[in-house]
Amino acid sequence: MVAAALFGLRSRVPVFTRPEMPSIRISGRTVKSGRSPVSFSVSVASMSCILGIVTVFCAPLPAEAKASKAAANAKLVTDGTSDPAIPYAVTLTPTKQADLDAAIAASSQLKSLQTSHTVGAYALAGRIRSDYDRVNSALESQGYYAGSVKISVKAGARTVDGKDPSLPDILKALGKNQKVAITISATIGPRFSLGNVALTTPPQEAPAASVPAPTPTTPTATVPAMKDPTAKAPVAKTSAKTPAGKAPSDGKAVPTPPPAAAVAATSEQAIAQAQPVSLLPEERKAFGLSSGQPAVAADVLAAQNSLLNQLQEEGYATASVSTPLAYLKPQTHTLDIVFRVNRGPKVVIGPISMTGLAHTKQRYLMNRLELKEGELYRPSRIEAARQDLASTGVFASVQVRNAPPIITLPPSRTLMPGILQAMPIEFSFKEAKRRTLSAEIGYSTDLGGRVGVSWTHHNLLGNAEQLRLTALITGLGGSAQQGLGYDVYADFMKPDFLSKGQNLSVRLEGIRQLLYSYHQTAIVGRAGLNRHVGKYWNVSGGVMGEQEQIQQFGDTRSYFIIAAPLNATFDNTQLSNPIDPATHGVRASLSVTPSESLESGSSFFTLLSAQVSTYFDLKHLGISRPGRSVIAVRGIVGSVQGASTYQIPPDQRLYAGGPATVRGFRYQGVGPQYGKTKYGIGGTSMDAGSVEFRQRLPMNLGFAGFVDAGQVGTGSRPGQGTLRVGYGGGVRYFTPIGPIRVDVALPMNRPAYGDKWELYFGLGETF
Repeated sequence: MVAAALFGLRSRVPVFTRPEMPSIRISGRTVKSGRSPVSFSVSVASMSCILGIVTVFCAPLPAEAKASKAAANAKLVTDGTSDPAIPYAVTLTPTKQADLDAAIAASSQLKSLQTSHTVGAYALAGRIRSDYDRVNSALESQGYYAGSVKISVKAGARTVDGKDPSLPDILKALGKNQKVAITISATIGPRFSLGNVALTTPPQEAPAASVPAPTPTTPTATVPAMKDPTAKAPVAKTSAKTPAGKAPSDGKAVPTPPPAAAVAATSEQAIAQAQPVSLLPEERKAFGLSSGQPAVAADVLAAQNSLLNQLQEEGYATASVSTPLAYLKPQTHTLDIVFRVNRGPKVVIGPISMTGLAHTKQRYLMNRLELKEGELYRPSRIEAARQDLASTGVFASVQVRNAPPIITLPPSRTLMPGILQAMPIEFSFKEAKRRTLSAEIGYSTDLGGRVGVSWTHHNLLGNAEQLRLTALITGLGGSAQQGLGYDVYADFMKPDFLSKGQNLSVRLEGIRQLLYSYHQTAIVGRAGLNRHVGKYWNVSGGVMGEQEQIQQFGDTRSYFIIAAPLNATFDNTQLSNPIDPATHGVRASLSVTPSESLESGSSFFTLLSAQVSTYFDLKHLGISRPGRSVIAVRGIVGSVQGASTYQIPPDQRLYAGGPATVRGFRYQGVGPQYGKTKYGIGGTSMDAGSVEFRQRLPMNLGFAGFVDAGQVGTGSRPGQGTLRVGYGGGVRYFTPIGPIRVDVALPMNRPAYGDKWELYFGLGETF
């Protein structure tokens, strides 16, 4: 027996069904020579209509399916006065194929609704009948077209078939709260494979005589979905939204389906209607279908999309790959597939327009845009350009679309010799709020609390410039603090300064902090350039000036410091939100800061520091799901070259202790101390390391355990001083903006006057 019809890409799913799965649906009446229509669709349910991109096949809903639909929509009545709800339990008999069992479980409405939406006798009977088609759809989605479905219902002492006409009365006669046991079994039969896979051009014209009118006859073979002799043949219709043969607003061509009468009855006739299409090696690789592979609907539909994407990447902006014609051959357990492929003209990118800009200057965006008029049309390049414009941070949304009709460019404006046809492109923007107000709060037992507010203008001059004003109160308690302080600063950032990807940043800051190591009051000004290099690298350089007054151990001095910090960072963790915990990759940074102190004794020195952290997901050992169990490791080294400890201003020396280095010790609590006190002196070398295990739990919870170690020395070579070790753990609560972290750490070898424990509270992981 041979059958023919069209694939459908989308279909309506009834209320309460689970996500759609690809399937091959068989429907229609028997026709001459035993032929019946077959259609591929994305579906989990028995449907009266299978909706494609531009083609809709509709058959009248059988009375049984209508009853099922009415039952599914019936209101739940539980007061015992009219058709009370009947509790039931569903058992799925395993087929011993995990993928197929999962598909059956997902398709069964009986299974998915058994606890959340119990219904009365007639509605339950309709739900049982509809599951025959649903489960059969799951079989067909995996290539089992000769399978069958059996549903048995145990109601009280009786066990009946799910199609028994008396089932509603049997269910209605049950006692109150008497539970029904339903068993669903599937006989899979042989798995069908792909037979002839053909690609042709769309037929130019299809005479009505090309397909003989169907007449009822006894089929040589049947499959369950073909048994209804009253079903009418599908009728092809075009979409009301997009006229057949015309391009929609995105410029993609919509294939014009042939009239219903022109649909070929066999794959051979379908191939003969048009010219064969040959694929290039890259196109064949993207297509991926070949004779002999299992006839899985998802693979066939994926091949259609993959081929279309490849053609568009080659510059065929209006290319189309039709929903395929499918021909079922039960005698050989194969399915022939015919795709209609239309490349259309190869084009370049035409004029680029922008709409929706209110406060952002179009010139800035055009200068930033890497997409150029005249280059080969490639959707991946266009999408990359869209994402780049969205990354400026001034838009709530950025959309891009083709803006047909195709135009002809002068030879001087194309970057692809010989290609003069061009597709115009239009970017549309919705600007975000330009001003935001935010609050900041944090606490640790060593540095105490900090609270403040920030005001940010995200598009100050129309070129995505950002101005941020922040005021913080610091030192609210804390074992490393001796009083309240403040941190007030203004940041200005201008993106794409002098060249794309290069940002200018300027900061003016006022600081006061009363630490046990020193008291500082300072005004700091800095300016620098930051530039992305490649995919993962970022380099920056600038100048800094600082005027400060520092009191340490009863001695008050003033310093004026000029520095030229140089930094390079590497990050391949590929996180869209920097607060999210990393689960793989490496983060590394290197800093070199030549500095000159011009007051209280002139000295020249260079600060060197390096830090690296890496993350290992235990999924690679097969003992955890991806991202659930992670080991994080961090290492830090620092050195001061060119001056001894007391030749360097106290705030420029190296310290350790706290979440940035060694937890379990207060901030600046690791290293040389002044006599037998809690006053830290600082040093000229430092090294520290951390190992942390992070585990995600259900309900947005998690926990972590860690061990930190570090030391500070008075020489310029790291690895000197007294090694201090801290350990501890904490809990995490994962929110949409990042994890809230609460850690408790204890020192393993506490120094004199050291804290017995530390508590840290913050947003995001420590590294």
